[in-house]
Amino acid sequence: MRFFLLKEDFIMDKVRVGIVGSQFIATIHAEAFKAVPDAEVIATASPNEEHVRQYARTHGIPHWFTDYREMLQLDDLDMVTLCLPNSLHCEATVAAAEAGKHVLCEKPLCMNLAEADRMIEACKKANVKLMYAEELCFTPKYVRAKQLLDQGAIGKPYLIKQSEKHDGPHADWFWDVERSGGGVTLDMGCHAFEFFRWLLGKPRALNVYADMGTYVHKDRTRGDDDATIIVNFEGPVRCIAEESWAKKGGMDDRAEIYGSEGVIYANLLQGSSLLTYSDVGYDYAVEKAASTVGWTFTMYEEMWNYGFPQEMAHFVQCVKEDSEPLVTGEDGRADLEMIFAAYESARTGKAVELPFQTDAQKPIYLWRG
Repeated sequence: MRFFLLKEDFIMDKVRVGIVGSQFIATIHAEAFKAVPDAEVIATASPNEEHVRQYARTHGIPHWFTDYREMLQLDDLDMVTLCLPNSLHCEATVAAAEAGKHVLCEKPLCMNLAEADRMIEACKKANVKLMYAEELCFTPKYVRAKQLLDQGAIGKPYLIKQSEKHDGPHADWFWDVERSGGGVTLDMGCHAFEFFRWLLGKPRALNVYADMGTYVHKDRTRGDDDATIIVNFEGPVRCIAEESWAKKGGMDDRAEIYGSEGVIYANLLQGSSLLTYSDVGYDYAVEKAASTVGWTFTMYEEMWNYGFPQEMAHFVQCVKEDSEPLVTGEDGRADLEMIFAAYESARTGKAVELPFQTDAQKPIYLWRG
């Protein structure tokens, strides 16, 4: 970490970044950091030597490791971004904190509330920042929608809807509930919950009701592949999340915000995309899970439209200026609590009041046992 004396203050030069992981989301992070002038990715770690070497070569990363713990020993490493299966988030966060590195952790925060508390406490004890990577809080269309809402353009909000639907995730571990912890509610419902909280100024959630099932992918997972979740917040504001791994025909990602004086519709793919037909498909950077054969909405400046470079730039600035991230570890824990409540609601068929306490090790256990 290098500093320069300027106007009697110490100003950090570039923030040195290490990426833990070398698969799909790690590729997005590496590309996103290239758009952040204040960041420099200097290292990556992944257990597959052949893959991590190629990943480092592709993205111009000078150092690679097969054990992230060795990477954490680099003296000039300032922060790490965790692009790992959910089951490894807690272990890697604690190790990074103990090594004095700031942490950007991909969603969902971890497997259970006890792990969330451990991660938050480890980062506080080490005096490092823990940011929960929720890119919807940085997505340009949604940022503009929040500005309109905050300005009173549609009056007082009473209903918000968010949906993200496609035909299933890209990596095998998502389908294994022992490694992932749950199905689509955990994987994509976490997006909706933090989107609701951020949009509304992080009010207290009152209760959660969820209806979920495994409709299309029973041969691949014990987790839910389609879910509808209703969250009631103080205000009062009703929020509805519609999340699916069962939808055919490509990606669908949108939000609707209803107020006493108007309404906002934000579709992340339509309005900033090309209508495309392909017999053979094509490379679709942000969501490889979505089939690109047939008709699709093809994005341009895809990562920017989803907010990934803005998310990375924000946390880099937080590290440089010693400021609080927009989305914290505590926010990630709050979303995880709502996810557990959703799985409990799906089991009982009743709304679950918040706060919700549970010793369950994975959300899926509350639904499937």
